[in-house]
Amino acid sequence: MSTPIYDFSDAVVLVTGAGRGIGFAIARDFARLGATVYVNDIVSERASRAAAELLKQGYDAFAAPGDVADPEQVDWIFRHIDEHHGRIDVLVNNAGVEPVSSIFEHSLEDWQRTLDANLTGAFLCTQKAALRMRELGKGAIINIASIAGKSQPLYLRSAYAASKAGLVGFTKEAAREFAPYGIRVNAIAPGVIVTPMTEHLRNNPEQMARWRAEIPLGRLGQPEEVAALCLWLASDAASYVTGVAWHVDGGKNMA
Repeated sequence: MSTPIYDFSDAVVLVTGAGRGIGFAIARDFARLGATVYVNDIVSERASRAAAELLKQGYDAFAAPGDVADPEQVDWIFRHIDEHHGRIDVLVNNAGVEPVSSIFEHSLEDWQRTLDANLTGAFLCTQKAALRMRELGKGAIINIASIAGKSQPLYLRSAYAASKAGLVGFTKEAAREFAPYGIRVNAIAPGVIVTPMTEHLRNNPEQMARWRAEIPLGRLGQPEEVAALCLWLASDAASYVTGVAWHVDGGKNMA
């Protein structure tokens, strides 16, 4: 799949949860277009491995391991960016978890962990990034939500759906508050994407058949297709776009 031609050669980009899957595809495509990319992941080995892969391909990348739900670790990530580049132009809040459990049996620990990773982490990183973007007078923040939080709740994923719905609401409020400073905030709500998170379901022939029947385009999405929209939203081509949650779901939810 070809990458759209945008110029991010002067941009500093932080992508959370970028050790694999959608996050890595986003980080890789920004790097391909010239950005300096900070690759975050809660698993330090994944962050280091992903950054090393980008460096091997000749791109400018730094590993930024850490738990985005931990304020102290988020502080460290942004201090690292400040020390090396002194600015941030694009933030992609992609880090998240997706526990599977009935509401009847959902533990408070898993509920809180999901909200912390999927929603609080985005808040903490957004707060830090926006303070720096405000000084620049511009910036783009993109939150990776889900159709589960916008129009298509998923069975046995109450905490996930709640956190992603909260992320959509946060996106709109942040877009309104940050607009006077030239900071645009948008969300992407992917449908079923081929990632490690969906692997166990993709191995189920019955589930795959249901998905193909429900998705008008008749297939699952690829991480690069989410990344392509992310690039556009971060670019000057989307300079008049803010406060929107965009579906990338093959037509599953036409709303």
